[in-house]
Amino acid sequence: MRQVAIGGVLPQTSAGAKARGRGRGSPAGRIGLYLFLTVAALFFAIPLLIVAATAVKPMDEIRQGTIFAWPHAPTLAPFAKAWFSACTGLYCQGLHVGFLNSVRILVPSVILSIFAGAMNGYALSQWSFRGANLILTALMLGAFIPYQVMLYPLVKIFSGLSLYGTLPGIVLIHVIFGLPVLTLIFRNFYAGMPEELVKAARVDGAGFFRIFFRIMLPMSKNMLIVAFILQVTGIWNDYLLGLIFAGRENLPMTVQLNNIVSTTMGEAEYNVDMAATLLTAIPPLLVYFLSGRYFVRGIASGAVKG
Repeated sequence: MRQVAIGGVLPQTSAGAKARGRGRGSPAGRIGLYLFLTVAALFFAIPLLIVAATAVKPMDEIRQGTIFAWPHAPTLAPFAKAWFSACTGLYCQGLHVGFLNSVRILVPSVILSIFAGAMNGYALSQWSFRGANLILTALMLGAFIPYQVMLYPLVKIFSGLSLYGTLPGIVLIHVIFGLPVLTLIFRNFYAGMPEELVKAARVDGAGFFRIFFRIMLPMSKNMLIVAFILQVTGIWNDYLLGLIFAGRENLPMTVQLNNIVSTTMGEAEYNVDMAATLLTAIPPLLVYFLSGRYFVRGIASGAVKG
């Protein structure tokens, strides 16, 4: 029996649709999917649970060697010591000093890097000029070069500019290393926008900055969240750049965490070490929990389109 095409598409038979529906939602498939997701969740959750359990154990329980045992007498004293009085070298002021330093580094670095990346992406996608592709290629090459290779030349350059070991210096370092990826993300996003939008604004007399601030940025909410999450997690979790370029007065939380964990004086307080680790990891975790769904939306709306 011949089927009549409606709108150029043959209608699906009820038997075929039911067969495909059974294939997609079969009990065996769902059980396998849930089993895989459970194993994956446990794989990542078990180490975190061990860290959390150790952080609230008193040292007497830790000495027993029962790493998987739940604490019998949980205490928050390790968190208080890690935050206020743990020794990070010669000073015993806890992690709160490093937290404040990390915030001072993070806020301007995120704002400036996202602003520069968005403007570069907008210029390279909507304002064609000679050498635009060459600039984009140079930025991409910079993204794939290990930054360890550039540490010594950067130290010499920043020393000559009197920026080495200063807060503006470490902020500028994070802006520089974040620029290639952010430029690519925003360039791909803005390249997918209709050219007529920018042309119409030009006809109405709008210039480069007016179009950028009045049209492009308001339409880039999801992409701004993607860039925000990438930069917050990358800058907050950074250790090497902060250790080398921040200076003694601006050491971030990750550097002070390493100083606490690697101390060799006296007894190794593993509960304090685990508490300090959790305190350091909380800010990026909160960023993911609060804005994770917007990150997925931003990726789906063009973050990886070329």
